[in-house]
Amino acid sequence: MDIEKKIELLAEYIDQSKNIVFLGGAGVSTESGIPDFRSASGLYNQDGEGEGAPPEVILSRTYFYENTENFYKFYKTKMLYSGAEPNDAHKILAKLEEKGKIKAVVTQNIDDLHQKAGSKNVIELHGTVKNNYCLQCRENFGLDYITGSEGVPRCDKCGGLIKPDVVLYEEQLNLDSVYSAADHMIDADMLIVGGTSLAVTTAVSAMSRFFSGNRNKTKKSAIINKTKTEYDYYFDLTIKEGLSRVLRDAYFKIYGQ
Repeated sequence: MDIEKKIELLAEYIDQSKNIVFLGGAGVSTESGIPDFRSASGLYNQDGEGEGAPPEVILSRTYFYENTENFYKFYKTKMLYSGAEPNDAHKILAKLEEKGKIKAVVTQNIDDLHQKAGSKNVIELHGTVKNNYCLQCRENFGLDYITGSEGVPRCDKCGGLIKPDVVLYEEQLNLDSVYSAADHMIDADMLIVGGTSLAVTTAVSAMSRFFSGNRNKTKKSAIINKTKTEYDYYFDLTIKEGLSRVLRDAYFKIYGQ
């Protein structure tokens, strides 16, 4: 089946569905200038900017506490893209929510671009860069406070160390987010997965709740990713193409604008 026929079929699935959940990863934001993790130019294939450790180590709880200055050097230069803007994928997902189609966006990203595009029900499995808090007095700080600080950001009230509200390696996910994602997956009549290689356990676990409730094959599913994943065979429809192009064309086929 060629790409145009696949997009037309995706449009049919969306048009016939009333409770869609979108599960996305780093590939959703690459067109906004934010690098992904595992591609040839991704974050995990870059060095640690002289910090002497690979990104997976730098972005760990242990490294944060033991090498805080180096952590923030890397975090500020490699993880924060405050000037990034939503791309067409983010915008179409927000429009589909407005149309009553998408009931939840479950994201592995921490960039807040879904909210900037207008999506209301966004479940952030790995937290968000926009929230930061003092480990001592629990005072909250926005992203501007982090980007505007020199070196390690400290609380302006008590002097305590500020930690980003993102899930680092060695840390547990926010259980409220996990349970909310699971509930939406169970209730969904369609799942769209996009911009993720499904190499992260949390995404696969969330996705599995949808498929465990679809044993009679009455629900529809689609995965849109530029490269093959080991879970492609789960889906009714697999599209190896850029997410923005696919969602934009499918939306136009349904709504004509």
